[in-house]
Amino acid sequence: MHWLLDPLQFDFIVRALVAAVIVGIVCSVLGTYVVLRGMAFFGDALAHTVLPGIAIAYLIGWPLALGALVFGLLTALGIGVLTEQANLKEDTAIGVIFAGLFALGVALLSTSNNYTVDLAHFLFGNLLGVSKGDLWVIGLLGAIVLATLFLFYKELLVISFDQVLAVTLRLPSRFLRYLLLILIAVTVVTALQVVGIALMLAMFVTPAATASLLTRRLPNMMLVSALIGSFSGVAGLYASYYLNIASGAAVVLVASIIFILVFLFAPGQGFIWRHKNKTINR
Repeated sequence: MHWLLDPLQFDFIVRALVAAVIVGIVCSVLGTYVVLRGMAFFGDALAHTVLPGIAIAYLIGWPLALGALVFGLLTALGIGVLTEQANLKEDTAIGVIFAGLFALGVALLSTSNNYTVDLAHFLFGNLLGVSKGDLWVIGLLGAIVLATLFLFYKELLVISFDQVLAVTLRLPSRFLRYLLLILIAVTVVTALQVVGIALMLAMFVTPAATASLLTRRLPNMMLVSALIGSFSGVAGLYASYYLNIASGAAVVLVASIIFILVFLFAPGQGFIWRHKNKTINR
């Protein structure tokens, strides 16, 4: 038990654990919609397009989360408007904004004297550096995302599975689409400190994709995904502490290992399970 309790004597480890669990749950629950609606590219792009906001906030001494949130919201709305008004496919609009804003962020950061260190910090996160203030921001934004998902659960469920039914019920599909884009933007800011920009997509997709191999019902998928995400955060942090590796990368690696195990051995859905059944049926 010493290996489990020893790290908890440090306050920064406790803060990191709480942050990892919150981010693991929020990203994984919202990630079920990202996976079901095929929005993985959007989630990845949005994670990168907040870099200019982070760079501007960093250079002028403002809170990084504020800069990231402003640019995240502007990007989410911009992609939605560009897709609707410019006759562009969504992935094209995302690609254009993604490349331009990420380049702008790198250019802004390159004006800093500690360019390489700063860029690595933003790209790969700094879970062990979570302060009390950061923890409050993560908790507040996470609570907003989860509360919104709870309030609009039925509406988001319908538009994710049956667009025809959504039209029949006269649901505000455009509003719900923008709402989902905004929630992804807010979640990106929530998870920024934990896994960084480069690894953000994994927290959205990997736990939810793993859960989709274990269950087909959305409530169960959300629950399983949240459990996988939070466990990955805790296990990854311990791995980072004892193996002296980057904390964000460790969290994502744990989630990836769980996905591989489920992909291979999941009852009914796993590769080995299906291969055995094919062999028996022959």
